[in-house]
Parts: sequence; C-alpha cells; structure tokens
Amino acid sequence: MTKVYRVDKFVVPDHVRDEFWTEVRRTHAVLRVQHGFLDDALLEKRSGAGRFNAVTIVRWSSEADLPAARAAVENAHRAAGFEAAAFFAQAGIEADLANYTTVAG
Repeated sequence: MTKVYRVDKFVVPDHVRDEFWTEVRRTHAVLRVQHGFLDDALLEKRSGAGRFNAVTIVRWSSEADLPAARAAVENAHRAAGFEAAAFFAQAGIEADLANYTTVAG
C-alpha cells in the first residue's frame, strides 16, 4: 500500500501562536491513536523565505485510514466545543491543507 502524508501549512500570527499550537497538539493526540497512524511532526519556521511559518505532517499507512481519522478529529473537536474554521477566521490564520504521496525513483 502507498503511504500518505498529510501536510498542512499555516500562516499563524504571533498573537495566536500559543493557542494555535495548543489546538494542534490536542488534534494530534487524537490522530496518534488512530488506525494507520505511523508518525507525525509539528514544525515551526526559524529562518528562510516563504509565508508559511507552521507545518504539520502526519504519515499514514494508506489513504483508506483517512476518513476514520477525520471523523475522530471532528468528533473530538465537537466534544471540546472547538470549531477550527471559526478559530482560523477569527485569528487570521491561513491554511494550505493537502495529502501527498512519495514520488517514485
């Protein structure tokens, strides 16, 4: 099976940085116990050009694992009363969210 990488890139204003990372850690705590989860990385830019200053990467054993993981995160957010889209809009966070696979050869 082809491994899938979920790569999410963010522009996070300084004034919401701590709250952003708190929510990301909560979300990744849910992801880490899902079927097919392999590993993850939470990254913050320290230097270099480009507008994205935060990146999260989750590696999954297959694309078939993604729907259940997405549902688990949605349920956890709902239970916590957290609405990611509303938080991002209110905080001025921009996101580029996508799934990737490796390139052969």
